[in-house]
Amino acid sequence: MCAHQPGNESLVNRYAGGACSSISREMSAHVPFTLFGTLTGIAILVVFVVAKVPLGFSTGLFWSLHPLHVLLSALVTVAMYTRHSRRSLLAALAVGYAGSVGIATLSDCVIPYVGEALLDLPGRGIHLGFIEKWWLVNPLALAGILVGYRWPHTKFPHAGHVLLSTWASLFHMTMAMGRAPSLPEYAATGLFLFLAVWIPCCTSDIVLPLLLARK
Repeated sequence: MCAHQPGNESLVNRYAGGACSSISREMSAHVPFTLFGTLTGIAILVVFVVAKVPLGFSTGLFWSLHPLHVLLSALVTVAMYTRHSRRSLLAALAVGYAGSVGIATLSDCVIPYVGEALLDLPGRGIHLGFIEKWWLVNPLALAGILVGYRWPHTKFPHAGHVLLSTWASLFHMTMAMGRAPSLPEYAATGLFLFLAVWIPCCTSDIVLPLLLARK
């Protein structure tokens, strides 16, 4: 049995405090990116309403952007994780799948659906890409994991990730609208877009890989 070592406990506490402080700074620093993405989403929504874009267009855009989001999220998550902790491919697969399919589904599908339900949108429905389009989403996640593991210095700008996720979340919601939103619904849509992107994307790109890494 190992003896209690206060020095080790102090080291762990300092590491935990430093990690939490770093994560908090990163989350705060990425608020402007997310707010900018939200504003682009609202601008697109206004254009869609004014131009009376058919719902089928939103459907096609969602099923294009959501799989791409999963691919890039897997790549970034695994690259970040591998740079900080060179573990087995099996560990990278677990972290990459959770950080891409799991978090992208939360960001692009689950949180937008909650917004649709609260706004009582006529065409609301939850679209889970890894189930509905399993033959597309899951292989792309695997491809992103393998690329991120093999070339961990591959980078994709976080701002690009934010925009991609924002637009995927937006088109999930526009699929459900079926009518021009009121001003309060514009504001509520913006709020849900912000929440759907800020916490999940930062968790995927930054929090998850750093918390699970050895260093």
